[in-house]
Amino acid sequence: MKAYHGSMVTCDGADSVCSWLVEERGRIAWVGNELPERFAGAERVELAPGAALVPSFADTHMHFASFALFHSGLDVRSARGIPEIQQRLKEFAARCRADMVVGFGASVHSVSERRLITREELDAACPDRPVFIVKYDGHACLVNSKLISMLPSHISGLRGYHADTGEMNQEAYFACTDFVTNAIPPLQVVRNMAVAAAELVSRGIGKVDDVSGVGFPKDLDVDLERWFARGLASGLQMRIFFQTMDIAKVRRRGLPRIGGCFATALDGCFGSMDAALLEPYRGTDSRGVLFYDDATVRKFCIDANRAGLQIEMHAIGDAAFVQAVDAIEAALRDTPRQDHRHGIIHACLPTPDGLRKCAELGIHIPLQPGFLAWELEPLQYIESILGDRAFEISPLRTMADLGVRMSGGSDAPCTLPDPIAGMHAACNHYVAGQSLTPREALRLYTIDGFRTTFDDGERGSLEKGKCADMVILDANPLDTPASELGSIKVDRVILAGHEYDGAVPGAVATMLRGLFSRGQV
Repeated sequence: MKAYHGSMVTCDGADSVCSWLVEERGRIAWVGNELPERFAGAERVELAPGAALVPSFADTHMHFASFALFHSGLDVRSARGIPEIQQRLKEFAARCRADMVVGFGASVHSVSERRLITREELDAACPDRPVFIVKYDGHACLVNSKLISMLPSHISGLRGYHADTGEMNQEAYFACTDFVTNAIPPLQVVRNMAVAAAELVSRGIGKVDDVSGVGFPKDLDVDLERWFARGLASGLQMRIFFQTMDIAKVRRRGLPRIGGCFATALDGCFGSMDAALLEPYRGTDSRGVLFYDDATVRKFCIDANRAGLQIEMHAIGDAAFVQAVDAIEAALRDTPRQDHRHGIIHACLPTPDGLRKCAELGIHIPLQPGFLAWELEPLQYIESILGDRAFEISPLRTMADLGVRMSGGSDAPCTLPDPIAGMHAACNHYVAGQSLTPREALRLYTIDGFRTTFDDGERGSLEKGKCADMVILDANPLDTPASELGSIKVDRVILAGHEYDGAVPGAVATMLRGLFSRGQV
């Protein structure tokens, strides 16, 4: 039993700040401004002056397996020129024993050449091993000649196949990703996940909403993540959304959620100019790409809602957002559900009418505030392709004032899974009038983040009876100027009452525990 003394930022319904919290056997036994006599013998933990105890954080949209892979792979996000990318590739390939070199973070905006590295340039740096580098936005990849020679022949006929440059996007990107993931040994995947899980906990994250399913044979990646999540001993919670429109596959695994990106992405992204728009991109006739017609999306939502599943779909452009809202609305007219918690991921360019419907229908929006301050896709680029519509992206204040349910995530590996950075971005929107307050931003990553997957009754706030999932910060977000939120540091992480010691979970042991566990995922 431990009695914590200092600033307890509860994130409860009243946003109470209290002086005492008692943890007993992994749960919160007391929260208040006085310490009851019955807890007088508890071990005292005094917070440092200015520090605060807050609920553990949630990341409500990430690609966990992809983050795990790229976290252990070649990272070119900070490279400032193509020669630097080539040098990093040479050095990584020299020390990497894997059969394939996998990397992440190529961007035209971060290098002096203002273009992507080409197939020939990849060949010059690594000619003898296949190279697969995913673009910063997670919607395209760059490959060398060795990998192109290994790809199944049908990929060459898909939309977005460009063997001349080595860039693959749209359908060809997804097919190429499926091929690459199939080639990665499952044990390597699990070891990468163990390292990634430790990284998440170190950042104060107690739960992730993981979108899973990227083309492993027989959906092995989904099963690996299920077993891994159930076997974690750190207290980290994982809630899996299966990226498929095949409802039967989800139900066979006993999962209550469906959707995400990949097979349930309704459009692309701004970086590839294939996010689906109602009006053309600036200076073009292109409105991007809707991956499905309205009837297909509507049928999927109706069938999934009838099956009692929670639905999420990727929609970045306003045309995709409208398609998603209309489909969920049709599903709820067909089979009304009082507390469905369906969501639209990203919703970067929402329509006013669509937001009003989200508020009325209870559709939540898992946001990624980090995109608002994304060096790999700066505002100048967004303005160049969208014009004035760039200043309508992620209108957080408008959403909050309308009563739209929101939560905070990273879309890792696209941005780092860093809730504090996300809070900072949410409070410093480049359109000043669209910023949230620190209190609202903290709730995005705590109680509202746990609500997305029906976990708010057990976690997400510091209330008596809930699981003692907590983070000690070196400064109180409520007392910190919005412009300085990003400087806050995680001091300690406590999950289920146990302080995290930085240990990386054993991959094999975690999987074995998970195979025989019936824990929630």
